[in-house]
Amino acid sequence: MPAKKFDIIYADPPWDYNGKLQFDKSSKDVDNIDWSRKIFISSASFKYPTLKTNELMKLPVREIAKDDCLLFMWTTNPHLTQALELGQAWGFEYRTVAFIWDKMNHNPGQYTLSNCELCLVFKRGKIPRPRGARNVQQLTKAPRKKHSEKPIEVMQAIEKMFPSQERIELFARRKAKGWSVWGLDVFE
Repeated sequence: MPAKKFDIIYADPPWDYNGKLQFDKSSKDVDNIDWSRKIFISSASFKYPTLKTNELMKLPVREIAKDDCLLFMWTTNPHLTQALELGQAWGFEYRTVAFIWDKMNHNPGQYTLSNCELCLVFKRGKIPRPRGARNVQQLTKAPRKKHSEKPIEVMQAIEKMFPSQERIELFARRKAKGWSVWGLDVFE
């Protein structure tokens, strides 16, 4: 982790699914799959190293957060409770759902078809000043790309809301102008 402190932390934790495989059929013909066969075709742990919640809690995120800081954290539906606990362990208070990403596809879930991910916002101290745009939409509709890659529109929305703040993306996959990055898979 960098020694610098930040106003905005944007994180997409590599949630562990206890070795269980997940469906990943974003590039498949959904209507022609025989769900009774229960064929699993992808797992996060096959794509990148994952961490259990207690391991994520040990990361020194509170040390890189300014006294007034916002944490935007992605969570999958099965990890919602753990995401709330993780934000608290990192020294933040849960505020609300900042963004809902409609992936524009349908993955099976335990109870309903899962096609959305949530980006929660947590606060430490006060909301960083100065504020930018306040008319940013919560719902983002964007098709899935690579496994676990989040829509760039969400980062752009955060930039509009907080254009002059020090920002970092944790578990980053690419460098972005105006952002510090930390992660195993960072590329240009």
